[in-house]
Amino acid sequence: MKKIIINGNRPLTGEVTISGAKNSAVALIPAAILADSPVILEGVPDIQDVHSLIEILEIMGAKVHFSQNVLEIDPREIVSVPMPSGKINSLRASYYFMGTLLGKFGEAVVGLPGGCYLGPRPIDLHVKGFEALGASVSNEHGAMYLRTDKQSLKGNRIFMDVVSVGATINVMLAAVKAKGQTVIENAAREPEIIDVATLLNNMGAKVRGAGTDVIRIEGVEQLHGCRHFMIPDRIEAGTYLALAAAVGNGIKVKNVIYEHLESFIAKLQEIGVNMTISEDEIEVFPSKNLKAANIMTYPYPGFATDLQQPLTPLLLMTKGTSEITDTIYAKRVNHVPELARMGADISVEGNLIITNGPNKLHGAEVVASDLRAGACLVIAGLLAEGTTTIYNVEYILRGYDHIIEKLTALGAEIQMVEEVEAE
Repeated sequence: MKKIIINGNRPLTGEVTISGAKNSAVALIPAAILADSPVILEGVPDIQDVHSLIEILEIMGAKVHFSQNVLEIDPREIVSVPMPSGKINSLRASYYFMGTLLGKFGEAVVGLPGGCYLGPRPIDLHVKGFEALGASVSNEHGAMYLRTDKQSLKGNRIFMDVVSVGATINVMLAAVKAKGQTVIENAAREPEIIDVATLLNNMGAKVRGAGTDVIRIEGVEQLHGCRHFMIPDRIEAGTYLALAAAVGNGIKVKNVIYEHLESFIAKLQEIGVNMTISEDEIEVFPSKNLKAANIMTYPYPGFATDLQQPLTPLLLMTKGTSEITDTIYAKRVNHVPELARMGADISVEGNLIITNGPNKLHGAEVVASDLRAGACLVIAGLLAEGTTTIYNVEYILRGYDHIIEKLTALGAEIQMVEEVEAE
């Protein structure tokens, strides 16, 4: 079992470069198997979710090489095999193999997805989309069985009842080789969807409208390999911007696409964070008299649900009362009691997280309940007086590339240690 130990209350300074987007990588990697020749992905983050996907690809017969953030995937010898439940259960985005295997082979057997528990996240919309394309879907012994009668999907018009990134991408992956046109209405608009569409188009697909709420896909018979450089991770960028505002003494965050973070940066400016925004980097300076603010999460381009937890430690430093409402994952509150253990004046009332500040945090033993809660506790630990020990750090390693090295380079006293469990 690994744990992170932080000696906090040390101002951080320097530069940090943002890695490729986790939420792109976990869709781009399954998408690569739709090709008939090798695909090279550049800027791939070195995170646990990526390594889990690589293991799945290798079990399926792909030849994979990953070095220095470049991932080469040769899918020519891939066969449709039941997805191993162990790895499937370790990450939510494993469900993208449903769309790619269905599109490539006309069939798929995929274990039900795992990942961070943030409350109910059903895959009903995914199933609805696959069925609209002509697939039959059944849940048998904890796995999803997807089949087509004639080994071929047919394009259709699909309206998403709610905006869903996962369902939008999954239907895209299944539809690119379907016969005829598929139209996805009320589609999600996240930058990661544009990234996936760009890869598919580079492979020879015909996807139009990604980034809007209507995506049109003309099915093609074959897709070929290509080279694709993925977008930077806007959630990692937001995490380091929040950290820089909370505990920084001048930090430059590099490899940032400002347009992907407009709602988040607007909220930092409302709080009173002093920063300079350049073409692909943002420099955050020490800020005084930070003001409380209310946060409400929405689908893109609104305030991202994945950034409400990393922003919370900064809100604890502000003067006054702040309220956070997560309209996407109302149960995303498990970081609250951990922050309270560190001395934070924070509570949950109904569907609201309420903070009163400013707070003086102290080190404590805390437990990460999910990926972004883990990032929140890291920032809180860097702010706190004394030593903070974070458990369940496997969640953090799922989504933050070389987080210990990046924070150490900024001057943090942070280390990850392996705890030997007693027999």
